[in-house]
Amino acid sequence: MDTSEAISATAVASLAERRLDWRHKAIPAAANGITHAEFLAAKPTLAALQTPLLTLDAQALQGNADHLAKWCADKGVLLAPHGKTTMSPQLWTEQLNRGAWGITLANFAQLRVARGFGVRNLQLANSLTDPHAIQWVAEQDSTILSWVDSVDTVALIERTLAGTDSVLDVLVELGAHGGRTGARGVDAALEVARAVDAAEHLRLVGVAGYEGSLAHTADDAGLAAVRGYLAKMRLLHEELLAAGWYGSGSVIITAGGSAYFDDVVTVLSPCISTTAEAAPTVSHSLKVDLMIRSGAYIIHDDGFYRGISPFSRAGNQPFSPGMYGWARVVSQPEPGLALLDAGKRDLPFDEGLPEPQFIGSTLGGAMEPLVGAEITSVNDQHSFLTFNPDTTTVRPGDVVRLGLSHPCTAFDKWTVIPVLRDSTPGGDQTVVDLIHTFF
Repeated sequence: MDTSEAISATAVASLAERRLDWRHKAIPAAANGITHAEFLAAKPTLAALQTPLLTLDAQALQGNADHLAKWCADKGVLLAPHGKTTMSPQLWTEQLNRGAWGITLANFAQLRVARGFGVRNLQLANSLTDPHAIQWVAEQDSTILSWVDSVDTVALIERTLAGTDSVLDVLVELGAHGGRTGARGVDAALEVARAVDAAEHLRLVGVAGYEGSLAHTADDAGLAAVRGYLAKMRLLHEELLAAGWYGSGSVIITAGGSAYFDDVVTVLSPCISTTAEAAPTVSHSLKVDLMIRSGAYIIHDDGFYRGISPFSRAGNQPFSPGMYGWARVVSQPEPGLALLDAGKRDLPFDEGLPEPQFIGSTLGGAMEPLVGAEITSVNDQHSFLTFNPDTTTVRPGDVVRLGLSHPCTAFDKWTVIPVLRDSTPGGDQTVVDLIHTFF
């Protein structure tokens, strides 16, 4: 790999030589044994696939990636998209090619995937507490940032790396009562930072946090909780700056999922600087960058993120939904009820049930709006579709296109996902790519 590459183009390109078979449920039986490249060379269409099915929209993916990249550039902030959303090196490439600093991940296994594809800059949005992971990170010839939220974690890393000359770059994580990980309050976070400053094998390079676990709405109460938390992150950074505990000339403040990244920038962008005027004990200048970690934006959805995304709330060029489910009617056992062949094993359901949008007699054929229908529940392999039998006809074999909510729990159900040229309903769209995932 060229060390200047953000991700290994060779490793990503090699995915086109993977052979497709029964392990890839999105791939039709007729394609068994051929390569990814051979499958695409035949110019397959939606009609060649089968249900249940998840597809992506090429135009939406490209537009969403461009949209946030430009927004970050205009705001002067870094983007390290959370790669756990897709676990797809192909989509990571699209993000990195648009200027992303690197890729954020959630655990050791995901870090190994990213390094396997040569990702150069990585952030672990978590603490390293597994000795195997600590040792592995210390051995990598790449930039890997991780978080610490307790004095005990600092001591664990120190014990694990004792006798070595390794130094890991870490960010102190601020949490909040009722939230997820993170030191509970600024004073607790300062104690962690003090321990890092005294440590032999750690260097403090920033402040981290996650506001998304503190609110699930964009109403006044939700936004107040988010903004109050972000203000404490800013205070923590200012205290660390004044104490002179940053151990590097380059500091990162990072927060921001796909729901509140605008508030992150509004509250924390005043921290961006190139000097350390507030830190008389620091003899060198500091460059402070703000980094957001939005991951779901590139896919977006027809559910949770459609309602809460800053671009949706602002009404200014919202992201486009980039994924759809396709399911076939396998039973119509009573008036107003149909069972579809897609369930929890195929489609996300944790942030809202699938949304029936269109219905047609064949996959890739003509479709019409499915008005007044609803998915009321999902089993492992079925969805319950209710409809008005007086106005809507549903027959076994019919195909329903479904809007979906929460890409983070959609991708993990598929090892290969076909990408359509676009998702215009009622057209036999061409499959223009296959996205491979590594969960």
